[in-house]
Amino acid sequence: MSALKSVSPRKQAPGALTYDVVVVGAGFAGMYMLHRLRGIGLSARVYEQGGDVGGTWYWNRYPGARCDVESMQYSYSFSDELQQEWNWSERYAPQPEILRYANHVADRFNLRSDIQLNTRVDGAVFDENTNSWLVTTSEGNTITAKYVVLATGCLSNARMPDIKGLSDFKGKVFHTGHWPHEPVDFTGLRVGVIGTGSSGIQSVPVIAEQASHLTVFQRTANFSIPARNAPLTEEEREAFRAKYPEIRRFAREEARNGIYTEPPDRGALDDGDNERRAKYEARWSRGGLTFMSVYNNLALDKSANDTAANFVRDKIAEIVKDPQTAKLLQPNNHPIGSKRICVDTDYFVTFNRPNVTLVDIKSNPIEEILPNAVRVVGQDYEVDALVLATGFDAMTGSVAKIDIRGRNGRTLNQKWAEGPKTYLGLMSAGFPNLFIVTGPGSPSVLSNMMVSIEQHVDWITDCLGFMRERGFEAMEAMREAEDKWVAHVNEVAHTTLYPQANSWYMGANIPGKPQIFMPYIGGVGVYRQICNDVAAKGYEGFVMIAAERAQKMAASS
Repeated sequence: MSALKSVSPRKQAPGALTYDVVVVGAGFAGMYMLHRLRGIGLSARVYEQGGDVGGTWYWNRYPGARCDVESMQYSYSFSDELQQEWNWSERYAPQPEILRYANHVADRFNLRSDIQLNTRVDGAVFDENTNSWLVTTSEGNTITAKYVVLATGCLSNARMPDIKGLSDFKGKVFHTGHWPHEPVDFTGLRVGVIGTGSSGIQSVPVIAEQASHLTVFQRTANFSIPARNAPLTEEEREAFRAKYPEIRRFAREEARNGIYTEPPDRGALDDGDNERRAKYEARWSRGGLTFMSVYNNLALDKSANDTAANFVRDKIAEIVKDPQTAKLLQPNNHPIGSKRICVDTDYFVTFNRPNVTLVDIKSNPIEEILPNAVRVVGQDYEVDALVLATGFDAMTGSVAKIDIRGRNGRTLNQKWAEGPKTYLGLMSAGFPNLFIVTGPGSPSVLSNMMVSIEQHVDWITDCLGFMRERGFEAMEAMREAEDKWVAHVNEVAHTTLYPQANSWYMGANIPGKPQIFMPYIGGVGVYRQICNDVAAKGYEGFVMIAAERAQKMAASS
């Protein structure tokens, strides 16, 4: 597939540039968005604050960083040539390989000429007179664009913890979400890792192999399933490629989470104890996120969920030799799967190493960071380096960093102060011509992100083509449609066990952040059909403003 040539931007005034579309972010969403925009002949400029493409995979370089979706599925499907030619080396691709893939895509489709790196978008103001956006960058430039697409990512805004004394620590401090680009060697050092979410669970086994001693500070234990990672053989790759049409169709239309696997045909309590345990054992041995697809009611029925949760707790007790440590590592405050389940390589067995200590900071909170130690209630733990595996301000954090002003000068942060409100996760009322890729109110982080990214980008591209063909100047979500969608997202969520967890799905990891269930849990297939139906009905729930009407509105204002 050959890349289409970029359309040149229009000069507005000396030194000023006007594009049809400004895209914020050059991760997988931003790159595919650019490719599709070129395909329909629109001029576009992508602004990326990082030093290269890749988004999440550019920033998250911590030891052991790896995708939790199998590499043959965590990949673009828009180009059959691309998916046939790229050779993934492992079942679960490590971060450096995913970043190489992102760079390969940027080069293969000649995307770099329209991507500006090391440039942050600081603000975007909607001009109601021209129905266009004035976008300001960290370089002090102002760009005019008819449309803005936020491809800022859901897990790209690292959350720094507010711990007393952190700035006084004499050793090196690393955040898993903002890791140095040069290798970090912990050999001979006493290392403290704060946090046991996905990045902590992935990095702890690797750091433990280097450090003279590793102290893991855990507030909340998390469920984790072994990845069973292994090199991919050429035969395995070819077998997968041969099935790609069916795999991609199933992921888009039938799988709740956008991941191809055998669909369950019964609930957990429909099987007897022995048969149920055998099925869990088989999925545990296979490894990966599909563990939660053994039965069709694990996210709905607490009694069913308990059977899976107890199975994993028993596995932890089998693996971890010290009973007290095993008990601390057994999650007991949320249903399994109500937080994104983790996928690990040798995480639990790492706590059998003599150089690894687990500290429970739920019962004994961290009081402060000393120049050479972490002080919890009753004890100081001396460390030479600190790793903060404290996660992200998920889904909204990267958007909140941009000063976005819509109609009447109202900021998006003001509107979202009590929780993010969108229609379909794609647009927010009061902010015309502003699109969000995998935003709150869409399946997003509950899914294989590549499936959700492609669906959103395709929908946005089709929408822009529709507007151009019919002479529409602006498009905006109706407030009533938005309110109904937000209510629907939360209604569906509360038919499941998900809201029982204090998860980042709810914004619970950020002090003061409103507690609202952000992603749409109805499944990617159901969601895709809803979006398709909205488009088929002339973008029902959106207001389309024609050029003539826009001119009259501007003249009367």
